[in-house]
Amino acid sequence: APAPKFPHRKPSPHRPTMPPPPASALPDELLEEVFFRLPPDEPEHLLRASLVSKVWLGLLSAPRFRPRYRDFHGAPPMLGILSSRRSNSVDEVEDNIPHFIPTTKFRVRIPGDTWGDWRYAARDCRHGRVLLGNETYQPVPLVVWDPMTGRRRELDPPFLVGGAHGYGAAVLCAVAGCDHRACHAGPFQVAFVGVDKIKDGEFFASACVSSPVTGDWSKPCHYSHYDEWSEPCSRLHLGSNSFWAEMPPVFVQGALYFKFMSQEDDHIAILKYDLGSNCLSLIDAPLAGSVLLNATILMAMDYNSLGFAHVDKFTLHLWSRQRGSDKIASWAQRSVINLDNLLPIQNPNKRFRLIGSVEGSDIIFVTMGLHIYEISLKTLRWKKLQKREKLCDLIPYMSFYNPQERVIPSDAAH
Repeated sequence: APAPKFPHRKPSPHRPTMPPPPASALPDELLEEVFFRLPPDEPEHLLRASLVSKVWLGLLSAPRFRPRYRDFHGAPPMLGILSSRRSNSVDEVEDNIPHFIPTTKFRVRIPGDTWGDWRYAARDCRHGRVLLGNETYQPVPLVVWDPMTGRRRELDPPFLVGGAHGYGAAVLCAVAGCDHRACHAGPFQVAFVGVDKIKDGEFFASACVSSPVTGDWSKPCHYSHYDEWSEPCSRLHLGSNSFWAEMPPVFVQGALYFKFMSQEDDHIAILKYDLGSNCLSLIDAPLAGSVLLNATILMAMDYNSLGFAHVDKFTLHLWSRQRGSDKIASWAQRSVINLDNLLPIQNPNKRFRLIGSVEGSDIIFVTMGLHIYEISLKTLRWKKLQKREKLCDLIPYMSFYNPQERVIPSDAAH
């Protein structure tokens, strides 16, 4: 046998491990494929990856990465929830800022300028924007807020519509053909439906929509008022003793749907505002008779139809509204789900309450006490969101996150 090359050296029992390859050793195309598979519902992963090296930061902030990442995952994830209920939680530093509860490590960006003395509450959230309203001032001021960038824009209310006895409003993307995956900083419109009462005690509703808002988002809201609204539609008679349900509307096939109730018999009705025809109409709910307000919600179903959900103790009933062969829309019961066989119930004497849904999906939110559950009606899978405080309603904030859009030192700490 040949003599060893270095007979005076003994083999080390602890061989040094090879250092890992540098971050730039893999081809850019392969790195992008890895980044595409980072889950969008936890933006911390993209942020931390962008801090590894300049190469990774360049790939993640490149203009071509963001649309490809969104196309890979499809619908935007939920980064947090909003509520119109004011909280006394210690996590809320200021009492007049919007009530936002993160469901991930994403943190909203609050502008540095003052919000004034008005108390803002979320009225609607769609396409990456949040519509805020103030209940302590008449006429009602509206603010469109982008939590991703912190920008906001104030809109003067439509004085010809009114709203002294309640109102509903919605924010919508104003770009035709948009996939709504990255349009939070683009043009938007606001639809407004107001309810007024005439001297004989009858209630009437009227509605209008703003022109597309494309102004400078960089200015504080109190320097960028906007008051260009369309002509109001014809008034619709609602009857007597009607009031709005404190729930955001749902958007289905170019129309907004609002829920309201009659104080006389607790009857639920649905108000439809067709944006294309600028027309209001009433739709009967699939349930007749007295119904608890917080036991029902409207839904925008995944197959682009209007849905109605009702919970009776531990049983969930679901309807959908579709047009038949005669072109007449009607309600059809879709499913009945026993929640006591699905969710952990600690106190059988308490009731479930429906507090929200995700548009374009079969996801709903139910609460019992301090527990909030997210349930997929398609797969019957659920997860618990929080155990902090009682919420009267829940508005999901759906949006993709990208490090180039918002990278500040405080984010790295989260």
